[in-house]
Amino acid sequence: MRRPALAAGAVAAVLAVGAAAGWAVASAAGEGERALPVPAADSADAGFARDMAVHHQQAVEMSYVVRDRTDDEEVRRLAYDIAQTQANQRGMLLGWLDLWELPKVSADPPMTWMGMGDATAGEDGALMPGMATDAEMERLGRLNGRQAEVFYLQLMTRHHRGGVHMAEGCVRACEVDTGKRLASGMVEGQESEIRLMAGMLKARGAAARP
Repeated sequence: MRRPALAAGAVAAVLAVGAAAGWAVASAAGEGERALPVPAADSADAGFARDMAVHHQQAVEMSYVVRDRTDDEEVRRLAYDIAQTQANQRGMLLGWLDLWELPKVSADPPMTWMGMGDATAGEDGALMPGMATDAEMERLGRLNGRQAEVFYLQLMTRHHRGGVHMAEGCVRACEVDTGKRLASGMVEGQESEIRLMAGMLKARGAAARP
Protein backbone atom coordinates (compact mmCIF):
# COMPACT_ATOMS: atom_id res chain seq x y z
CA MET A 1 0.00 0.00 0.00
CA ARG A 2 1.22 3.47 -0.82
CA ARG A 3 -0.10 5.56 2.02
CA PRO A 4 2.47 4.42 4.66
CA ALA A 5 5.32 5.45 2.35
CA LEU A 6 3.76 8.80 1.64
CA ALA A 7 3.36 9.33 5.35
CA ALA A 8 7.02 8.47 5.95
CA GLY A 9 8.10 10.94 3.28
CA ALA A 10 5.87 13.64 4.71
CA VAL A 11 7.23 13.07 8.21
CA ALA A 12 10.80 13.30 6.92
CA ALA A 13 10.02 16.56 5.15
CA VAL A 14 8.44 18.02 8.29
CA LEU A 15 11.45 16.92 10.34
CA ALA A 16 13.75 18.65 7.88
CA VAL A 17 11.85 21.93 7.99
CA GLY A 18 11.49 21.79 11.75
CA ALA A 19 15.15 21.01 12.26
CA ALA A 20 16.33 23.91 10.15
CA ALA A 21 13.86 26.31 11.69
CA GLY A 22 14.83 25.21 15.20
CA TRP A 23 18.53 25.68 14.56
CA ALA A 24 17.97 29.09 13.00
CA VAL A 25 15.84 30.32 15.91
CA ALA A 26 18.25 28.97 18.51
CA SER A 27 21.21 30.48 16.69
CA ALA A 28 19.58 33.88 16.48
CA ALA A 29 18.19 34.03 20.00
CA GLY A 30 20.77 31.91 21.78
CA GLU A 31 20.07 29.19 24.29
CA GLY A 32 20.41 30.42 27.85
CA GLU A 33 21.80 33.72 26.47
CA ARG A 34 24.47 31.82 24.57
CA ALA A 35 24.28 31.02 20.86
CA LEU A 36 24.67 27.42 19.78
CA PRO A 37 28.21 26.50 18.70
CA VAL A 38 29.02 26.69 15.02
CA PRO A 39 30.72 23.53 13.74
CA ALA A 40 34.12 23.75 12.08
CA ALA A 41 34.51 23.49 8.32
CA ASP A 42 36.07 20.03 8.68
CA SER A 43 33.51 18.75 11.21
CA ALA A 44 31.21 15.80 10.71
CA ASP A 45 28.26 18.20 10.77
CA ALA A 46 29.59 20.26 7.86
CA GLY A 47 30.81 17.22 5.94
CA PHE A 48 27.47 15.48 6.29
CA ALA A 49 25.59 18.59 5.15
CA ARG A 50 27.78 18.96 2.05
CA ASP A 51 27.86 15.31 1.06
CA MET A 52 24.21 14.52 1.75
CA ALA A 53 23.15 17.58 -0.27
CA VAL A 54 24.98 16.11 -3.27
CA HIS A 55 23.64 12.62 -2.56
CA HIS A 56 20.07 13.93 -2.34
CA GLN A 57 20.40 15.89 -5.57
CA GLN A 58 20.96 12.72 -7.56
CA ALA A 59 17.93 11.07 -5.96
CA VAL A 60 15.83 14.05 -7.03
CA GLU A 61 17.17 13.82 -10.58
CA MET A 62 16.53 10.06 -10.80
CA SER A 63 12.99 10.50 -9.52
CA TYR A 64 12.06 13.12 -12.08
CA VAL A 65 13.62 11.05 -14.87
CA VAL A 66 11.48 8.00 -14.08
CA ARG A 67 8.31 10.09 -13.82
CA ASP A 68 8.75 10.85 -17.51
CA ARG A 69 9.52 7.22 -18.45
CA THR A 70 6.48 5.41 -17.03
CA ASP A 71 2.72 5.79 -16.69
CA ASP A 72 2.56 3.58 -13.58
CA GLU A 73 0.92 5.70 -10.89
CA GLU A 74 2.46 3.79 -7.99
CA VAL A 75 6.00 4.42 -9.21
CA ARG A 76 5.21 8.01 -10.17
CA ARG A 77 3.80 8.75 -6.69
CA LEU A 78 6.83 7.21 -5.00
CA ALA A 79 9.20 9.13 -7.26
CA TYR A 80 7.40 12.40 -6.56
CA ASP A 81 7.41 11.75 -2.81
CA ILE A 82 11.14 11.00 -2.80
CA ALA A 83 11.93 14.01 -4.98
CA GLN A 84 9.97 16.42 -2.78
CA THR A 85 11.28 15.04 0.52
CA GLN A 86 14.91 15.00 -0.54
CA ALA A 87 14.73 18.39 -2.26
CA ASN A 88 13.37 19.86 0.99
CA GLN A 89 16.05 18.19 3.06
CA ARG A 90 18.75 19.31 0.63
CA GLY A 91 17.57 22.88 1.04
CA MET A 92 17.82 22.55 4.80
CA LEU A 93 21.34 21.14 4.64
CA LEU A 94 22.57 23.93 2.37
CA GLY A 95 20.75 26.45 4.57
CA TRP A 96 22.67 25.23 7.60
CA LEU A 97 25.96 25.76 5.78
CA ASP A 98 24.83 29.32 5.04
CA LEU A 99 23.90 29.87 8.70
CA TRP A 100 27.26 28.50 9.78
CA GLU A 101 29.01 30.65 7.14
CA LEU A 102 30.81 27.56 5.89
CA PRO A 103 31.68 26.70 2.26
CA LYS A 104 29.32 24.38 0.37
CA VAL A 105 32.26 22.58 -1.24
CA SER A 106 35.45 21.19 0.24
CA ALA A 107 38.90 20.40 -1.10
CA ASP A 108 38.75 17.11 0.81
CA PRO A 109 37.37 14.00 -0.95
CA PRO A 110 33.72 13.09 -0.27
CA MET A 111 33.11 11.08 2.90
CA THR A 112 36.29 12.35 4.60
CA TRP A 113 34.15 13.27 7.61
CA MET A 114 33.34 9.55 8.01
CA GLY A 115 36.98 8.50 7.61
CA MET A 116 36.23 7.14 4.13
CA GLY A 117 37.93 9.78 1.98
CA ASP A 118 40.39 7.23 0.61
CA ALA A 119 37.63 4.74 -0.23
CA THR A 120 35.59 6.87 -2.63
CA ALA A 121 37.15 6.74 -6.08
CA GLY A 122 34.29 8.61 -7.71
CA GLU A 123 33.98 5.97 -10.43
CA ASP A 124 31.97 7.32 -13.37
CA GLY A 125 30.24 9.96 -11.27
CA ALA A 126 29.40 7.73 -8.26
CA LEU A 127 30.98 9.97 -5.64
CA MET A 128 29.47 8.42 -2.51
CA PRO A 129 27.95 5.17 -1.23
CA GLY A 130 24.90 4.10 -3.23
CA MET A 131 25.15 6.76 -5.91
CA ALA A 132 24.41 5.78 -9.51
CA THR A 133 27.14 6.08 -12.11
CA ASP A 134 26.83 8.39 -15.09
CA ALA A 135 26.28 5.34 -17.31
CA GLU A 136 23.43 4.15 -15.07
CA MET A 137 21.80 7.57 -15.15
CA GLU A 138 22.04 7.59 -18.94
CA ARG A 139 20.53 4.11 -19.13
CA LEU A 140 17.62 5.12 -16.90
CA GLY A 141 16.91 7.98 -19.28
CA ARG A 142 16.67 5.57 -22.22
CA LEU A 143 14.34 3.00 -20.65
CA ASN A 144 10.56 3.07 -20.69
CA GLY A 145 7.66 1.41 -18.91
CA ARG A 146 8.32 -1.66 -16.76
CA GLN A 147 12.05 -1.65 -17.51
CA ALA A 148 12.37 1.95 -16.31
CA GLU A 149 10.36 1.17 -13.18
CA VAL A 150 12.49 -1.83 -12.22
CA PHE A 151 15.80 -0.10 -12.91
CA TYR A 152 14.72 2.99 -10.95
CA LEU A 153 13.61 0.91 -7.97
CA GLN A 154 16.92 -0.97 -8.02
CA LEU A 155 18.98 2.21 -8.29
CA MET A 156 16.97 3.98 -5.60
CA THR A 157 17.16 1.03 -3.22
CA ARG A 158 20.94 1.06 -3.49
CA HIS A 159 20.92 4.86 -3.23
CA HIS A 160 18.84 4.74 -0.04
CA ARG A 161 21.15 2.12 1.49
CA GLY A 162 24.07 4.48 0.93
CA GLY A 163 22.08 7.38 2.33
CA VAL A 164 21.19 5.38 5.45
CA HIS A 165 24.88 4.54 5.93
CA MET A 166 25.78 8.24 5.75
CA ALA A 167 22.92 9.35 8.01
CA GLU A 168 23.87 6.74 10.62
CA GLY A 169 27.40 8.15 10.48
CA CYS A 170 26.05 11.60 11.31
CA VAL A 171 23.96 10.22 14.17
CA ARG A 172 27.18 8.84 15.65
CA ALA A 173 29.58 11.70 14.87
CA CYS A 174 27.65 14.96 14.41
CA GLU A 175 27.51 17.36 17.35
CA VAL A 176 24.61 19.67 16.45
CA ASP A 177 21.50 18.09 17.96
CA THR A 178 19.14 19.23 15.20
CA GLY A 179 21.45 17.70 12.61
CA LYS A 180 21.54 14.41 14.48
CA ARG A 181 17.75 14.40 14.71
CA LEU A 182 17.38 15.10 11.00
CA ALA A 183 19.84 12.31 10.20
CA SER A 184 17.89 9.93 12.45
CA GLY A 185 14.70 10.86 10.61
CA MET A 186 16.42 10.15 7.29
CA VAL A 187 17.36 6.67 8.48
CA GLU A 188 13.79 5.89 9.50
CA GLY A 189 12.22 7.33 6.35
CA GLN A 190 14.61 5.73 3.88
CA GLU A 191 14.54 2.32 5.55
CA SER A 192 10.73 2.43 5.27
CA GLU A 193 11.00 3.23 1.56
CA ILE A 194 13.57 0.44 1.05
CA ARG A 195 11.00 -2.03 2.40
CA LEU A 196 8.30 -0.55 0.16
CA MET A 197 10.52 -0.76 -2.92
CA ALA A 198 11.37 -4.40 -2.15
CA GLY A 199 7.66 -5.19 -2.41
CA MET A 200 7.30 -3.16 -5.60
CA LEU A 201 10.24 -4.98 -7.19
CA LYS A 202 8.82 -8.37 -6.18
CA ALA A 203 5.50 -7.45 -7.77
CA ARG A 204 7.40 -6.78 -10.99
CA GLY A 205 9.28 -10.08 -10.89
CA ALA A 206 12.58 -8.44 -9.89
CA ALA A 207 14.78 -7.91 -6.85
CA ALA A 208 17.17 -5.32 -5.48
CA ARG A 209 20.79 -5.33 -6.63
CA PRO A 210 23.77 -5.63 -4.25
